[in-house]
Amino acid sequence: MQLVDIGVNLTHPTFARDPRAVLARAYAAGVTQLVLTGTSLQKSEAALALCQELDETGTQLVCTAGVHPHDASQWTAASSAQLRSLLAEPRVRAVGECGLDFNRDLSPRREQERALEEQLQLAVETGLPVFLHERDAAQRLVEILRSFRDQLGAAVVHCFTGDKAALYAYLDLDMNIGITGWICDERRGTHLQPLVGDIPATRLMLESDAPYLLPRSLRPKPKGGQNEPAFLPEVLREVARHRGVSEQALAKSTTLCARAFFNLAPLETP
Repeated sequence: MQLVDIGVNLTHPTFARDPRAVLARAYAAGVTQLVLTGTSLQKSEAALALCQELDETGTQLVCTAGVHPHDASQWTAASSAQLRSLLAEPRVRAVGECGLDFNRDLSPRREQERALEEQLQLAVETGLPVFLHERDAAQRLVEILRSFRDQLGAAVVHCFTGDKAALYAYLDLDMNIGITGWICDERRGTHLQPLVGDIPATRLMLESDAPYLLPRSLRPKPKGGQNEPAFLPEVLREVARHRGVSEQALAKSTTLCARAFFNLAPLETP
């Protein structure tokens, strides 16, 4: 059984000491391919460098490149040119993480929208898929995406935590959905449990969002409470349970979906 983790923040400082060990544990757990998330221009460059350093074959690690809505206030014309250059790199497989965050509002909303629209335009120009972030902004994100949708290729709402109305709005736009350990959280994720059954198998992918969102159902809990890609099978277990399918079937469908989305080559079974 092979899994693809479509969202790993391997550039996070907590992974800096020994990223090879993090990957070794992931591979041992069956998480054989990973997409490293770029959340700023600097971190996108760092994610690309990690892909090149830690996976010489180019078969197991790829990355995204983009500017998170938290950093949208720093977006300039120069940012667009720098990102366009990054998107030309073979290991960069999607534009993002970009989107809207009306929960924390760390950048003004209009600046978030401007940065998002310019990154969507880059996705149109390059033909790359889009890796999207959204918090408390589903209606506005749908409005913006609708004006680009006919020109865009594939798009995924990563770490989906919204309600049924948001899910169906994204599915109506032919979006993919990324599910994290949020579904394992008995305090705030239970609303996702009946919703995951409504996501078509061809549009569902799994992600750790490590080092964030440690699955609260995981036993035993790791010391320090930090999430890792190696814990993605716990997300698989919970999603499979609530979809009423086997873990093997869900692993196969989510892996096929992720490989098609990020243009990942199949790996030989060990």
